[in-house]
Amino acid sequence: MNIFILTGAGISAESGLGTFRDKDGAWSKFDPMKLATPQGFRRAPDDVHHFYNMRRRDLLTAEPNAAHQALGRLEAGLAERGGELFLCTQNIDNLHERGGVRRVVHMHGELLKARCTHCGLVAEWHEDLAVELPCPDCKRTGGMRPHVVWFEEMPLHMDEIFDALVGAELFVSIGTSGAVYPAAGFVQSAKHAGIRTCEINLDPSENAFVFDERRYGPATELVPLWVDEVLAGGFPARA
Repeated sequence: MNIFILTGAGISAESGLGTFRDKDGAWSKFDPMKLATPQGFRRAPDDVHHFYNMRRRDLLTAEPNAAHQALGRLEAGLAERGGELFLCTQNIDNLHERGGVRRVVHMHGELLKARCTHCGLVAEWHEDLAVELPCPDCKRTGGMRPHVVWFEEMPLHMDEIFDALVGAELFVSIGTSGAVYPAAGFVQSAKHAGIRTCEINLDPSENAFVFDERRYGPATELVPLWVDEVLAGGFPARA
């Protein structure tokens, strides 16, 4: 079986990383137009760097949880059976990789990478960023930014993502709000292709009604159970 999984902030919440659109999420406390747009970065780069430096430090102390680890087990189990897992995440953390998934497509970028707006360099980056830091490649200052996709920017790897989606036999959304496009539209694309769909979430997402199957509760409980079911051959694929 080939499975396409989309994950959102909800899968990392139990590792202590905050969500964004819940009532207590980041965007209820901070203005995303000031901290997560190219315009915001141009106006107040120090504020943007401070916000992402805090998040980077939090990530470096976080640990993958049972849901991340279960997906690592799923990838390995599917490969043994001649199948494949395509894991597309909206998350900018690296907890899927640390949980054992070998191939992760980060459509919204990666927090532990930095990008130079002058020369385009993308580099691993675990330290704080600041306006005065020079690019390791072109040596110019003022251009280093988090390698994340901000509002008004195009998500990454979209051609690869849509190719994998239409070739899947099962689409599963885990821990997403169903409010952020284009990811929120993936379930409709899967439905149009005749692919069975399943939502695993703490609460119903904004587009929960579209899914063939819905399971609600903590990711650390539901995802391992669902993975066990799939690997035992008890979860159907195409609708």
